[in-house]
Amino acid sequence: MKFTATQIAGILEGEVEGNPQIAVHKLSKIEEGESGSLTFLANPKYTSYIYSTKASITIVNKDFVPEQSISTTLIKVEDAYKSFSKLLEYYNQVKNNKVGIENPSYISESAEYGEGFYLGAFAYLGSNVSIGDNVKIHPNAFIGDNVRIGDNVVVFAGAKIYSETIIGNNCVIHGGAIIGADGFGFTPNANGEYSKVPQTGNVIIEDNVDIGAGTTIDRATLGSTILRKGVKLDNQIQIAHNVEIGEHTAIAAQTGVAGSTKIGKHCLIGGQVGIVGHITIGDRVRIQAQSGIGRNVKDDEVLQGSPALSYADYNKSYVHFKNLPKLVNKISNIEKKVEGE
Repeated sequence: MKFTATQIAGILEGEVEGNPQIAVHKLSKIEEGESGSLTFLANPKYTSYIYSTKASITIVNKDFVPEQSISTTLIKVEDAYKSFSKLLEYYNQVKNNKVGIENPSYISESAEYGEGFYLGAFAYLGSNVSIGDNVKIHPNAFIGDNVRIGDNVVVFAGAKIYSETIIGNNCVIHGGAIIGADGFGFTPNANGEYSKVPQTGNVIIEDNVDIGAGTTIDRATLGSTILRKGVKLDNQIQIAHNVEIGEHTAIAAQTGVAGSTKIGKHCLIGGQVGIVGHITIGDRVRIQAQSGIGRNVKDDEVLQGSPALSYADYNKSYVHFKNLPKLVNKISNIEKKVEGE
């Protein structure tokens, strides 16, 4: 796809300074710009690069005045960073606005889908699937029986959505994500062998949820595993059966949440956090990376460590931990003096 400076300025409500017909077909950093690319200048630390960049078009703030000659065409806007972000969003919409059904693919006779539907090659739609408008399902995706998907949802290549899953509007599910696999439920018998506990529930994902690549969300044993509206999950996260995550909570990569734990609204959870099952985490909680949570957590707590402590207590304790060898030496010297008296 190619866009001229005039077309881009129209999208961003900006002004062209330079060649209005010059076209671009890719994006670049300003220091790595080359012919045919579009870049932006928002941070003053990068100003020097605008005089050497080979990018065809550069988005700048309206108050930018070159102090030297430049070769790049400028598009002047109120806020270069926001405008570039807006352009990225527009670019993604255009790039992902595929429609139609590719072959080979499989659609059950009982499956239904709305307008603007795209189904990539080797994708599968099971029985009684219901899909809304403007849904994009990319190649090799699997949509199991009785799944319901709302409007404006994107399911990227290789994602697997098991039966009975319910997905709201405006959700994004990245490649390799698995939603609705069995929860980890087994019971031991007298011989030490394990019998599987049937996992008969489902997964409910509300509106505006993003699920990262390789993330897994298990179906409930009974009832539902629930992600409330606005939840954002990074790549490679494990959400166990019957977990509930509150609205607008964000969780970073490699975090694991064990079964039946409830997480509140507007929480921020760092990478590689481990959370035990059957506990409640309040609203607006912040958990630092690599922490281990083994207890209920009240609203607004900030935690770090394993097992996690109050963030302030952890930092104070860590100072002493770093000084532990010195403290041991001091105690040893004191003991020697006492023994020598």
